[in-house]
Amino acid sequence: MTNVKSITELKKEMIIEISSELIEEGINKRLIVIGRKAKIKGFRPGKIPSSVVRQHYGAEARQEALSELIQKSYAEAISEKKFRPVGSPLIEPQDNKKNSNFFYKATFETFPEIKLKGLDKIKLEKPEVDISDKDLNGMMEKLRKQKRTWSPINKKSSEGDQVTIDFKGLLNGDLIQGGEGTNVPVILGEGQMLPDFEKALYGLKSGDKKLFKVKFPKDYHSEELSGKKVDFEANVKNVEEAVLPSLDDKLAEEFGVKEGGIDKLKSDVKENMHREVDQRVVQDIKEQVMNNLLESNKIEIPEVMHNNEISNMQKESMRQMGIKDGEELPPAENYTEVAARRVRLGLLLSQFIEDNSLSVDSKKVRERIEEMCAGYENPSAMIEQYMGNPQFISQIEPIVIEEQAISLIAEKAKEKIKKISFTKYMDK
Repeated sequence: MTNVKSITELKKEMIIEISSELIEEGINKRLIVIGRKAKIKGFRPGKIPSSVVRQHYGAEARQEALSELIQKSYAEAISEKKFRPVGSPLIEPQDNKKNSNFFYKATFETFPEIKLKGLDKIKLEKPEVDISDKDLNGMMEKLRKQKRTWSPINKKSSEGDQVTIDFKGLLNGDLIQGGEGTNVPVILGEGQMLPDFEKALYGLKSGDKKLFKVKFPKDYHSEELSGKKVDFEANVKNVEEAVLPSLDDKLAEEFGVKEGGIDKLKSDVKENMHREVDQRVVQDIKEQVMNNLLESNKIEIPEVMHNNEISNMQKESMRQMGIKDGEELPPAENYTEVAARRVRLGLLLSQFIEDNSLSVDSKKVRERIEEMCAGYENPSAMIEQYMGNPQFISQIEPIVIEEQAISLIAEKAKEKIKKISFTKYMDK
């Protein structure tokens, strides 16, 4: 017997009954197996009376029998009711005074029933990006900056200068964790430090000392500092200005171009700019498709999937920030909305893939890997290395089939071309 109760649209409760006869049958089967191998003082193995075996191992046999019967009865009930559960159920034994049967409550969430809407009304704005000589020159300037050297200056620091400092930060008179540094170089205008910290370093000369306050953002990874104002003291050791290398064949060599000189470097840079644009356009189209899907399909999401995604995002943030202390886990509320969006999009795309019977295109898997390896010195070797790694392929395939789904949706959408410059498009 199975009774079902809906707690929410997706959360269900089932009260399931297991007859005492089935339980006893399961116990007896286990006691027979146990009796053949059991060792009880005063009896030869395999010759122990069943009553003695039951006395010693009855509780263990009952637990094993119940566990198996719960799994089996739950699976049968799920199949009968045509539920699609998310994750494992919460099993809770229930008090029963009516008979000797066993009752338990299974609480679980189900996947939402999704019928995709609005696919025929999607409108996309496709960027048509122009890469001009000015854009190329700007990129070459960035390469020069990567190879810059520094020369001491005897004037006040300004944007682009490198200020080397000793500093310490105090909160209520106590040194904050990680709030002290010696000979720390800070390039003004590059956002290395928090905005208030960097702003305080403008207009300083070598030998200057400055006291200032820094307000930490509310989403800062440390709860101790989140939203707090910290007192800092900085001593300026050096102020230096950048010296950029000439745009010549020597610079090209520093970037690994041994033949063709600066012209070859420019050609390679422009090719890479085109590649970056193509990847960005694909991502742009993907975002538009996703936004359309979300807007047209309002669905509830399982709480367990939402919580799992929040947890994954917290751990990924810790990994990126190099935080290993579990007590410094970023607040869950920082990821609530983004995690919900990810789960909704994943469910909607999965439904589209199922509706259209899509399967992974192996050619597109290789193309994806080729794109990833394009920037390597020896891309062919890297491609073959990745293609021969089943674990890596299993990680790439879900990404590829998602891209296939996005492309198929985009193909059927109404498209409008928008012309835009490289710099404006990549900086937006």
